[in-house]
Amino acid sequence: MRLKSKVVLVTGAGRGIGRAIAKLFAQEGAKVVINYSKSESEAASLAKEIEEIGGESLLVKADVSKSDQVKEMVKRVIDRFGRIDVLVNNAGVLFPASFLDSTEDMWNRTIDVNLKGAYLCSKEVAPIMLSQRKGKVINIASVCGLAQHSALGNTPYAVSKAGLIGLTRSLAVNLGPYINVNAIAPGVIDTDMVSFFTPERKRMIIEETLLKRVGRPEEVAKVALFLASEESDFITGEVITVSGGRGMR
Repeated sequence: MRLKSKVVLVTGAGRGIGRAIAKLFAQEGAKVVINYSKSESEAASLAKEIEEIGGESLLVKADVSKSDQVKEMVKRVIDRFGRIDVLVNNAGVLFPASFLDSTEDMWNRTIDVNLKGAYLCSKEVAPIMLSQRKGKVINIASVCGLAQHSALGNTPYAVSKAGLIGLTRSLAVNLGPYINVNAIAPGVIDTDMVSFFTPERKRMIIEETLLKRVGRPEEVAKVALFLASEESDFITGEVITVSGGRGMR
């Protein structure tokens, strides 16, 4: 129960990594705000799972790239719980296209959700955490935001995640000493977001990975739990890579 009675807001919590984080946090005693934009049925089923284990959750539909919707989401959280202890900026999109095949709409939507969304959510939640004199912000970035060769193939996605890492470090500087801000950079994780990979692409990824497999959402969630807990109170401005050693050789 490392997060007992903590209020945690997880964006994009209906599926994949966000879902795993929300479920694990609930198991650790947190009151979980499940944000979703389109995955309503998945978010509702997650809320039911949390209820079945005796946890408490709040479902909030909001597009994190829209400031008015972010403001309303945070207001609903405060009206219900009165505080926010942890923000997990997880909501993200990925359009499978090479640089020359990508479009302006793909670029705009990717930057808006992956980077601007984290900025808007952090900006809305930070004053609350500062008034509490304590808070944790966890940004779900990617190895695509780092210099790890083949992971850089999708330009809008790579740029958005590199920007998210920059935002992480800037927020750590601006929001200390009361708010810890860190990022997790997953490698390839077995979620719907990578379902379009061909067998050949998957084989190449596994070959590039020292542990010879793709990751599981639960493995990223465990790192997020560490960053959300008191065990990480002296860590801020850092990026923890969870990639099985991909790109090290």
